[in-house]
Amino acid sequence: MTLLHISHLKRTYNQNSTHPVKALKDISFDVAPGEYIAIMGESGAGKSTLLNIIATLEKANDGEIFLNQQNLNQLTADQAAKYRREHLGFIFQHFNLLNSLSNRDNIYLPLVLAKLPVTTMEERIKPLAASLGIEQILDRYPSEVSGGQQQRVAIARALITQPDLLLADEPTGALDSNTSNEILALFDHVNQQQQTIIMVTHSAAAASHAKRTLFIKDGRIYHELFRGENSLKHYQEQISQTMMTLTNGGE
Repeated sequence: MTLLHISHLKRTYNQNSTHPVKALKDISFDVAPGEYIAIMGESGAGKSTLLNIIATLEKANDGEIFLNQQNLNQLTADQAAKYRREHLGFIFQHFNLLNSLSNRDNIYLPLVLAKLPVTTMEERIKPLAASLGIEQILDRYPSEVSGGQQQRVAIARALITQPDLLLADEPTGALDSNTSNEILALFDHVNQQQQTIIMVTHSAAAASHAKRTLFIKDGRIYHELFRGENSLKHYQEQISQTMMTLTNGGE
């Protein structure tokens, strides 16, 4: 079974100008339910463009992208906004929490936008807060807690909609190594509960937690690795070697 199907995806900026920018030249891959995929590549390789297209924030110029058999390229702007709220969860490098809202209300926000009843919000937040270890900070504000705690709140906000797909853009980029490891352990836990995750990262350590790593170079899939039975350390070494080869222009 396929959750996400991407076939020959292309994205060109300034297409009608004398200097078009081909961000994605030809991207194809499938994602099964419950997979945990990391996407790596140098700056400008097309990672963010790919994530934005999956997130329905941008549209491809050519190719196919289906999530749960929904053609994302055919959604209008209003339909895309509704689809994001109902089917996608987002985690960002800088948390993107609203300082004017308590942590609890930040987590509730996507459900408020979806106009779900308060009873549903309360039912959903209890197990999430427990599993993420944030019960004691729900009624505090983002500015009153640490970066790691803010990212835990952001993860809860992403998961409370019970998304088909969780998209993470450099989720450990603003955190120290110890806090990063804690957040990555939470990602492992969430994935073990069959949450599908796609994570863009520059960190080989972060990518080593994924089950599969896709490497993008010049708008194409350059290589992919599968973790299999490898240890985190061995898989991280494989990822680092592949990135080194990619960066040095090897084939």
